[in-house]
Parts: sequence; C-alpha cells; structure tokens
Amino acid sequence: MRRSIPTDYDASLRLIPDPAKAVGWATLLAVLLALPYLVGNYWLSQFAFIYIYAVAGLGVMLLAGYTGLISIGHAAFLGTGAYTEAYLTARGAPFPLAMAAAALLSTAAGIVIGLPALRVRGIYLAIATLAFGFIAEEVFARWESVTGGNTGMQVKPAIFLSWTLRSQASIYYLALGVCALVTLATINLVRSPTGRAFVAIRDSEVSAQSLGIPVARYKTMAFALSAAFVGLAGALYAHKLRFLSPEQFSISQSIDLIMLVVVGGLGSIPGAFFGAVFLIVTPQAIAIAKDYLPPSVGQAPGLQAVVFGGALIGFVLLEPSGLYGRWVKIATYLRMFPFYPAGAFRRQKSFQRSERFR
Repeated sequence: MRRSIPTDYDASLRLIPDPAKAVGWATLLAVLLALPYLVGNYWLSQFAFIYIYAVAGLGVMLLAGYTGLISIGHAAFLGTGAYTEAYLTARGAPFPLAMAAAALLSTAAGIVIGLPALRVRGIYLAIATLAFGFIAEEVFARWESVTGGNTGMQVKPAIFLSWTLRSQASIYYLALGVCALVTLATINLVRSPTGRAFVAIRDSEVSAQSLGIPVARYKTMAFALSAAFVGLAGALYAHKLRFLSPEQFSISQSIDLIMLVVVGGLGSIPGAFFGAVFLIVTPQAIAIAKDYLPPSVGQAPGLQAVVFGGALIGFVLLEPSGLYGRWVKIATYLRMFPFYPAGAFRRQKSFQRSERFR
C-alpha cells in the first residue's frame, strides 16, 4: 500500500502533498478542459449542472457539514443570486460585476438569516430558515418589477469583455472555472483557523466557548460564506437556464440541497461533488428505467420522489458518511487487500448530536 509521509512542516500544509495525486488531478483537469471537444451539448449541459450544484453543495456543506447548522431555506440564497444576476445583466452591468453583486447580496441575506442562529439551534433553527425560504419565495413571486413575478423572467446571455457566453461550451467553461475557484477557497478555508473553529462549534459549542472561540461571530460568518457560495451558484444557474420563475426556488429545491450533502457525505468536500452527481444523474436514470418497468410503476406520479426518499433513508441508516464515505472504504479495501485489519470497515459514528446518545 502506497502512503504519502510528510517529511517537513511545509509538506503538511501543501494542498496536494503527494506527487502521484498531483499527476492525477492534472490529468482530471486536462480531461475536463477537453470535454467540450469529446461529447455533445447534452452531456456538456449535464456536466455544467453538476458544477453548479457542486458550488451550491459546497456552500451547504460549509454550514451543515463543517459548522453543524442545518438550514432548510438555502433555495432563497440560490434565488437571490439568480435574480440579482438576471436583473443587473438585463441593465447592461458587466458579467463579473453582476456575479460579485449576486454573491454580496446573498451574503447580506445570509447574515440576516444567520442572526437567529445566535439564539436558536437544532429543529428551531431549521424552522427559522424554513420560514425565511417561504418569505423569499413570496418576494420572488410578488416583486414583479424586479423578478417578473409568476410570469417569469428572461435572462440575457453573459457578456465578458468582447465575448458573449451563449453556447453550451462557454457556459460549461464558466461553471467549471467558478467551481474550481470555490473548491480551492473551501479547501483553504477548512484548513485555516476559521475552518477549525467551525468544526469545534459543530462538535461542541460549550467546548468551543471554553477555548475562547467567539461562537456567535463564527456562526454568522458560516451563514454568510455559505450564502455567498450558493448565491454564486444561483448566478450560474440563471445563465444556464436563461429563464427564472419563483417555482424554481421553492422548499423542494432547499430539500434537494440538503439531500445533496447528506447523500454525498456530510463533512467532506468531495461529498458535495458526489452529491451533485447523484442529484443530476438519478433523474436521468429513472427516466431510462421507466421504459423497462411495468406501466403501473413507470407511469406512476411521484416515482422520482420515492426513489430520492428511499435513497436518503438508506444512506442515513446504512451509510451515514454518504457516497464519498463508501468510495473511501472501497478504495482503502482495494489498497489494503488482503491485509486489512478486522473491523477496519465497520460503520463509523456520526458527529451529529443525535448519534451521541445511542
């Protein structure tokens, strides 16, 4: 089994300490950059959606996975970023400026909704964020002068310098670039003292306070950063769909984002990507499977909701570490076979408080 053993302090701080992993990541990046020349527009569109949902998933992961704060209203931040991007782009604002404004306005909304997190926790915090999601959906539907209301709103193509981003390839590269930057920012954030403070708050607020960590400030910061990332995803989402309506940012969208991080793997950055792939690929697989199922099952309404709900229950009960946790176990098994110790792949305990008292 190959291991990467750091030989100095700087090696422990490198993002990719293993040269073999550096080659692997470089190969993956080269394949992703060449993908528009290898596949058609349909698959490019699906990959762009994966990157967009991965950016949103990283925002939710930062809040729920690393800080332990559950939000059921993150679709509001997604809609805030999307409508801000569409509104400013329609009035001739440069694309980078519109995207920065989308992130900043989502950050402000995150700070506002993060204030209740200073006084409530657990199910009460989830209810507070749920109420915020309902309020935001009503604002999107009734503020017709800005959002177009229930009739919807067309989104103009993004213009960067002299380029107009209309084609699927241009949107693909835009989503890939933003996703790469947000991923690097998240990796550096969780390795920083701020990220360690988030984890300390997640594990025990009392212990974090006893260590001198200003819990209120870091909770608000977690909400703000999470909302900023989801707002960026919303800006990309607007240009990808080119049409916005309030129904796209309902409570079901918030539940999808929660399911993304739970199925992908709470508390892991790769889990956001595994969850995004699951969220995009599963509906396509269901659509293909309908042709081979009995009509009473394949044509039944709500089949996708049943599959998603069953998958969520299965992961919570059988694999709390999600798809990424299962991937790590499989990779470790293949590396260690046949010399892995007994009990090496036993189910690990979750960090959630509800798991501690069993």
